[in-house]
Amino acid sequence: MTTTDFSTSLPYREVTDRNGRVYRIGETDRDIMGRPRWTMVLFPWMGMLGISSSEYAFTSAEDTLHEAHLWNSGHIFWLMGVWVFFQAAVAFPAGQLRESGRLPARYAMMLGAVGTVCGYVSLAFAPHVIVAYIGFGMFSGIGAGLVYATCVNMVGKWYPERKGGKTGLVNGGFAYGSVPFVFLFTSYMDLSNYQSVLVMVGLICCSVVAVAGWFFKDPPKNWWPAHVDPLRMTDDPKIRRALEKNPPAAKQYTPREAARTPVLWMMWFCLLCTAGINIFGIAFQVPFGKDMGFAGGIVATAMSLKAIVNGTGRGVIGWISDRYGRRNTLIIVCIVLGTAQFGVLVSGQMGSMPFFLFCSMVSGFGGGAIFPLFAAMTADYFGENNNASNYGMVYSSKLISGLVGSGMGAVVVNAWDYEGAFVIAGSIGLASAVLALFLKAPDRPKPRSVVPNPQPLGEETA
Repeated sequence: MTTTDFSTSLPYREVTDRNGRVYRIGETDRDIMGRPRWTMVLFPWMGMLGISSSEYAFTSAEDTLHEAHLWNSGHIFWLMGVWVFFQAAVAFPAGQLRESGRLPARYAMMLGAVGTVCGYVSLAFAPHVIVAYIGFGMFSGIGAGLVYATCVNMVGKWYPERKGGKTGLVNGGFAYGSVPFVFLFTSYMDLSNYQSVLVMVGLICCSVVAVAGWFFKDPPKNWWPAHVDPLRMTDDPKIRRALEKNPPAAKQYTPREAARTPVLWMMWFCLLCTAGINIFGIAFQVPFGKDMGFAGGIVATAMSLKAIVNGTGRGVIGWISDRYGRRNTLIIVCIVLGTAQFGVLVSGQMGSMPFFLFCSMVSGFGGGAIFPLFAAMTADYFGENNNASNYGMVYSSKLISGLVGSGMGAVVVNAWDYEGAFVIAGSIGLASAVLALFLKAPDRPKPRSVVPNPQPLGEETA
């Protein structure tokens, strides 16, 4: 596998659709980087695996960290909240740096790898909780944000004609990559080995991110696959259906233009609500299960199933959204996510282990599915060229949802117990489904008709 920068001498041309959107056609993936574009699904997926344990497995280490450092549960939940805050905060500035060319994808991934190992080292050796807030919360959060923003947006650039399933697959690595570490932290790590375990995990995750990042490469601006005519109805039924249900953006919106549209901020608020529910579940499912009397192994299994379904659900939901439309899929996901919170609460109160495991999986499915949907929807609505910045604005809602879902979640649990917290979470999920009904692409003609290309691909000018 090579990373040589191929400067192709093959001619390309730019065509414009009736909305004025420009497509660069004529170059293949191999012309640009010397290898097939599916590798730009594989390597971003690997990068997401490398950062997954910091969010999805962290609370599984709560008991050991509490005993080792004498940190109370509030500190540990706020540590996760600070990590999520910085992970989301870096998304927009990282997108701006990436799209301006000042931060190549490979460099962003290397910085992310360094941040990942710093986080685990700080958890292992922090003499005071403030050091953990800086090392894990800030440095690891920033590193994960760089990796997340780079990986997710890379896929949409290489698959602009059918991005949902691919984006979901890559996004899924962010969840199920944590599964081995959930069991490692709950079943093996203890006071006698926690420092070596945390350092080992940090080095493994850092290596995975760095190796994957070495092969990253962006396509040219406005690039479109050579075998798909953007101005003519394709013969491929899968691509045709995906483009009919999720038409390309009317134009390539700059971040300033996107920020002026009401729909971007509606998406921002909808993601804030649903991501907050997801983070609340990640943070409190383990302690809630233990309080309800379930054995530690059962709770770890539930958390692992949640992570697996959370991750695989992202890929599945991306494929479904290609077939049935991004907005329609999002509405269903919000309903599922909200309803699952009531199910987790009731199953715990009943003491029903099978029902608890089932509701945990359903909650994980809904909580994971929202992220690839919003990532793909942002590109559908505002174009691929500036998607790192535009999705960075939408994703920045996680700045608040991380603190609300984890930190404020702890406050709500202390004030109103788990029952009040889960009822609030479920109600917010159902309200998000109502909001999703009003999400529509800006400036898109109704109905959008396909204008035949007077010069289909493959025909030469006279």
